[in-house]
Amino acid sequence: MKRRTVLTAATAAASVAALPGLARAQSDMSQLIAAATAEGAVNFIGSPRDWAGCGAVLDGFTAKYGIAINHQNPYASLPQKYAAMTDLHGQDQAPDSTDMSPEFLGTGLQQHLLMPYKTATWDSIPDGMKDPSGLWIADYFGITAFATNTNVVTSPPQSWADLKKPEYKGMVALNGNPHLTGAALGAVFAAALGNGGSFDNIVPGIEYFAELAKLGNLNPAMATDSALLVSGRAPIVINWDFLLFTYRDAAARRAPITVSIPQDSPVYGSYYCQVIPSDTAHPNAAKLFAEYLFSDEGQILRLHGYAHPARFDYLVKNNLIPAELTAKLPPAAPYRNLAFPTLAQFITANQTVADLWPKLIKI
Repeated sequence: MKRRTVLTAATAAASVAALPGLARAQSDMSQLIAAATAEGAVNFIGSPRDWAGCGAVLDGFTAKYGIAINHQNPYASLPQKYAAMTDLHGQDQAPDSTDMSPEFLGTGLQQHLLMPYKTATWDSIPDGMKDPSGLWIADYFGITAFATNTNVVTSPPQSWADLKKPEYKGMVALNGNPHLTGAALGAVFAAALGNGGSFDNIVPGIEYFAELAKLGNLNPAMATDSALLVSGRAPIVINWDFLLFTYRDAAARRAPITVSIPQDSPVYGSYYCQVIPSDTAHPNAAKLFAEYLFSDEGQILRLHGYAHPARFDYLVKNNLIPAELTAKLPPAAPYRNLAFPTLAQFITANQTVADLWPKLIKI
């Protein structure tokens, strides 16, 4: 059997460094680079290194500009990110940069916690993936998928209907509380689309998981990393595809993991938004970091982590994705014609989940 190549931060950085003709974020960033270098650091909160190629992105930025990244609380939840932004507001150790799932942007926008900034690659970012004034920009997205440890489950589920089968009792886990994590909310949204719901009506998704819990198939443990999946304690995990592919690669010598997209519903995806808090202590370093994230180089590093970058179509059109990387990626078909909820729909759905989930889910 041919051994699968594991995408690491080191191999990703080496691959990108070897690419010819990568466009710079802008033709002359000398002033921004000088100001960012004088500030000396970027405080980045959340996103562990195996999340959407984050390790390679952070290392690539420091290697390129010599500016340190203070990676604060890599496993911070979205509420914890907001708490850091508000509680440390104006202080040197406050976050300068983070990413947010859209349903959690409302508070930051209402409280004027975010700084507007448009990167030099602004025009090649799809209109639906950026705030017109630059308060947030979608960096990458994932789609809801199932991962199965086939050491434990010999017949992996392929649909939402499959997850109700009695042989999956106690096996199905989310990666957290759907009111607190974007991936878990994505699972509920995806289940809603597969069970008569819509972007405007997430209730069928909540009811679906209530039924899964009643059947005894929903595992109460939270699969916040790969441990439950790989160990077999929760051998079926619903999460973003980019995380599940990363878990699959990392577990290659310990457990066989398959990743599948639900076949009985529209493909559901959601993006993560890059934001810069207002009154940050390192505004220029934060802006330079944003320039790197949305440069060709930064976007290709997201692909190395299986995340689908916002500027993917631009990269394809300009033949900037290395052939060897394309060969390692999953088929692109599920990502085509993917529609996202509006910001208002995200926020409304999140509030509905906050209200109904604790009332209906009993595990």
